[in-house]
Amino acid sequence: MLEDLDMFDRKILRAMQADGRLSISELSEQVGLSKTPCLTRLRRLESQGYVQRYKGVLDASKIRQDYVTFVQVKLESTHRRHLKAFSDAVQHVPQIQSCHMMSGGYDFLLKIRTRNMRAYRELLGDVVSELPGIAQTSTFPVMETVKEVDDLLVIDPD
Repeated sequence: MLEDLDMFDRKILRAMQADGRLSISELSEQVGLSKTPCLTRLRRLESQGYVQRYKGVLDASKIRQDYVTFVQVKLESTHRRHLKAFSDAVQHVPQIQSCHMMSGGYDFLLKIRTRNMRAYRELLGDVVSELPGIAQTSTFPVMETVKEVDDLLVIDPD
């Protein structure tokens, strides 16, 4: 639990979230600990699941994947097995960046990233519409991204 973390643990988490490629020397300098206790704390945070993975964040425009759409999905049924079947199926579609089960007028919200509208249209027709249990979709193309933070969590200082 976050309550079990002290000031140094929180500093380590903030620093690693900002730059997961920090060397232990750089990290220890930033958080104000010597290398050995800093590395020990980092390994503990990793083993306890506070740090799940390290990854590179790619520039979507440079790899020509900067066309973003949000898609509302309504299923034919919200029975547990239908929700699970849909949830399992979206795991295998790499263009679906995120999938959130929602309450309200639709069941899921997808964030999809493709090259352009044509690629999105093909994905919608050939892949998304074939996902299990879909009754209806509504597409919302993104005109401009004002703020996007990749997996950023706010870690209180105290």
